[in-house]
Amino acid sequence: MKEKTYLKWYNKVGYGSGDIAGNVVYALLSAFVMIFLTDTVGMNAGVVGTLIAVSKLFDGVSDIFFGSLIDKTQTKMGKARPWMFYGYFGCALCLIAIFCIPADMSPTAQYAWFFIAYTLLNAGFYTANNIAYSALTALITKNNHERVQMGSIRFMFAFGTSMLIQTITVGLVARFGGGAAAWRTVAIIYSIVGILTNSLSVFSVKELTPEELMEDEVQPEVPAEEEKYSLIDAFKLLIQNKYYLMICASYILMQIYSATLNMGIYYMTYVLKNANLLGVFSWAINIPMIVGLLFTPTLVAKWGGMYRLNLTGYTIGTLGRLGVVIAGYIGSVPLMLICTAIAAMGMSPLQGDMNALIATCSEYTYLTHGKRVDGTMYSCTSLGTKLGGGIGTALAGWLLAFSGYVGGAAEQSASCINMLHVMYLWMPMCFNLLITLILTKLNVEKANEDLRAAR
Repeated sequence: MKEKTYLKWYNKVGYGSGDIAGNVVYALLSAFVMIFLTDTVGMNAGVVGTLIAVSKLFDGVSDIFFGSLIDKTQTKMGKARPWMFYGYFGCALCLIAIFCIPADMSPTAQYAWFFIAYTLLNAGFYTANNIAYSALTALITKNNHERVQMGSIRFMFAFGTSMLIQTITVGLVARFGGGAAAWRTVAIIYSIVGILTNSLSVFSVKELTPEELMEDEVQPEVPAEEEKYSLIDAFKLLIQNKYYLMICASYILMQIYSATLNMGIYYMTYVLKNANLLGVFSWAINIPMIVGLLFTPTLVAKWGGMYRLNLTGYTIGTLGRLGVVIAGYIGSVPLMLICTAIAAMGMSPLQGDMNALIATCSEYTYLTHGKRVDGTMYSCTSLGTKLGGGIGTALAGWLLAFSGYVGGAAEQSASCINMLHVMYLWMPMCFNLLITLILTKLNVEKANEDLRAAR
């Protein structure tokens, strides 16, 4: 029997465009905030790394908190869309504030300014927006093939935006005259683009009613209770779902991986001696990723699910990053680019079907505990993005400070150059290997099938 469809092509594309908004924030911060703070504002990389790490202490609670609020929200716009729409205005203001640190402030005041703006952005507004955006996957369609398509389209926009930001930002800053004022102008432009695309995404889809979401559902053995539960109850539901924990760990590692690669601006500047190569490597990452995302829905259907495809893909991705390590020490930029592209292609299926995988994970909670916690379940995407990205950026700051990095210096010490090799070559390969090991156990589709068959 053919599965019911819910979305037109323009709904899927409109939804996916929301990741343009998310990535003008994420890509700008993850790739450039550290070098802006160290080389333009004059902050210490180690102190910045510590502030980012402390900021992340607020994020874990806020993710589950906002996910629970979304689950309980009932408005004419639905559960998730109001949070996605209104939350982004705060994202835009905080992004601009981060790049508007007053030069005449004392160093202590500058660090405080950054910490407050960064924490409000990540623990507050970005959390509300991003969890709501991810939760829409389970709230606007019940068709798993459409969910995979939405995830693929979404991440095509995400990687395309990331590629564009990494390619043009250095040139834009130079065109606007360089210095803090130029960074501020770029942040304002990106924020306006984000507001427009986020609004387009919100109003291009419509959430299903609770009655539509319940149609044709297999009732769980555990009777569904009234949708009233505390934050502690929501947290218990998450930690009782082993597949959620695996997905969350994978997502955090994926974002740490991305954050370490985004510190490539230092590797390109001081090892390869050409900062503009960041854009070239961004193309080598994002074009294969986008191509892979195009084929992900077809491959998921052909392979009979997500499990084998994701595991095979990440095995290829790990081998590709090992090739980058070898090419880096040989000193061959062309070979580094080729291996980077191979790794990105292998990693693309998990990026494309992640939202569908989380929706399947949410169904596992429903089948075992009789609770619908889609918003709370999707907290792992926001948690992973912020915690992983924050850890990766903080780790980069600590390692740079430990290695003796001097902001703005024409040349760096041998210890710093060695550390840049570790950060850009070895660490991403190790993170990919850890994700591959997790994926060997992440077969939630089969678990759900077994639960349904047992009824």
